[in-house]
Amino acid sequence: MKPIRNSAKAVIIENGRLLLTKNQDDEGFFYLFPGGGQEKFEELRDAVARECVEEIGCEVEVGDILSVREYIGKNHQFADWDAEIHQVEFYFDCRITSQADGFNGTNPDNDQIGVEWVDIELLHEKRIYPRKLADMLQHKQSKPVYIGDSN
Repeated sequence: MKPIRNSAKAVIIENGRLLLTKNQDDEGFFYLFPGGGQEKFEELRDAVARECVEEIGCEVEVGDILSVREYIGKNHQFADWDAEIHQVEFYFDCRITSQADGFNGTNPDNDQIGVEWVDIELLHEKRIYPRKLADMLQHKQSKPVYIGDSN
């Protein structure tokens, strides 16, 4: 059985838009919050900052935590291939402080094909994971919240 994994994610909002990684699978395009796994001896804030450079090519200022989500793979639509995954995701309010040209990350995820600003009012039209957090942002529910094992 795999150990529980911590993941640090960035919530970057500017001018009514949310910055997400654009990914593609057999079902089409889907969007994720930039971020990824915490390394041993790395603080969560440092992990999200590193992951933003790797995935979106931006340095960020990491602010307060906005949300904590658990992902228990066996309970979700991709249970056939990630049933053993249990991840705790920490979502931080972040602000871009500098970026390379064109949002070119140094180490994008395997399914990642780009980066996209999505109008917050249109989040419901996109396949975004986690959906619950996207809905909360769209409905301006911004206080820190534990959202559990949610889609």
